[in-house]
Amino acid sequence: MAGNNFLSNIIYNFCEKILAVPESHDLNLGNPQKFIIIRQHNQLGDLLAGVSLFRAIKEKYPESHITLIVSPLNHPGIVKNKFIDRIFIFDKKKIYNPFYFYKFVKLLREEYDLVIVPVTVSVSFTSNLLARFSSSKIRIGPRSLNGKINRSAFLFDRRISIDWRKHPDSYVAERILDILKPFGITTNNYRSEISFDNKDIESVSESLKEINMKAGELLIGFHVGAGKAQNRWSLQKYISLIKMLDENYKAKFYLTGSTKDKEEIKYLQDKSQIHLTIFANKPIPVVAALISKSDLFICNDTGIMHVAGSTDVPQISIFGPTNPFNWAPIGRNKYFIRKSELIDDVSVQDVFALCNLILAGKGRRASIAK
Repeated sequence: MAGNNFLSNIIYNFCEKILAVPESHDLNLGNPQKFIIIRQHNQLGDLLAGVSLFRAIKEKYPESHITLIVSPLNHPGIVKNKFIDRIFIFDKKKIYNPFYFYKFVKLLREEYDLVIVPVTVSVSFTSNLLARFSSSKIRIGPRSLNGKINRSAFLFDRRISIDWRKHPDSYVAERILDILKPFGITTNNYRSEISFDNKDIESVSESLKEINMKAGELLIGFHVGAGKAQNRWSLQKYISLIKMLDENYKAKFYLTGSTKDKEEIKYLQDKSQIHLTIFANKPIPVVAALISKSDLFICNDTGIMHVAGSTDVPQISIFGPTNPFNWAPIGRNKYFIRKSELIDDVSVQDVFALCNLILAGKGRRASIAK
């Protein structure tokens, strides 16, 4: 640990000597039109929850052009986003490829009016460094996050102190705006945004033919995986919930997921006596289009939760250790359930009761409706 600290001190001190820029307290940005935003350090859910930042810029500067630098991990969530004009995927594994490196440097060295490094859960030295290397007139980034000093704040000329400890239940889509609020850039719309087009809708229509929906049947979707084990509700509870829904409603069921969720998906397929259609490894816009055609979507606290949150479909998000007031999708028909930091303290009956409230009067089986 001491060796790591010694090395990091050398790196920070060296960078400060050759790369530090004078700080400015001027809050007047003029009329910036060309933006570059660096968010290669966030996961998919973080990026989706922070779409309000892009919306705020477009509301303030409708003719602006936004270039977004993302990572291979979070890139899928921002494809076709209507607020973003250009996307570049920053892949550290490719940085030694001379053609890739040249293309990336060329992008950074374009003339920008403003570069922004937003933060949610952590500060990234890499993102800060990329902001410094960009050819931008103004560089905005964090001075500190929740009381912890950003040691590379010297790379920005506009340095913003961000502290959410006084408002622990504030929503992440509002928090992300704190980096720009001092400059008068904000929005009142905190919803996420997933853009999909007719091609995506056609793809979904073809997939739905596999389900063979009948008149009066509901379409209910589930996402049973999550990147963090503590955010995964019991698979057996999902099986029980699907069984109860099948017994009470005329419905067809499907699962979304990716290769990372294959074990969970296979378990449900093997153990559930109800037919489950699988929509795996689909592009995010297609997943959003699919969910938009559903009557209900139920999921864990994970990235797809924010994809579903961008639609108007009724949604139930199941939470454990994460604060849902920070992360649960907001808006009409958006619900969450949390009992404690242990996600399995949420019972099947808890979720089924909420399903009944949401689906009241819809698709009830005749034997139940009597």
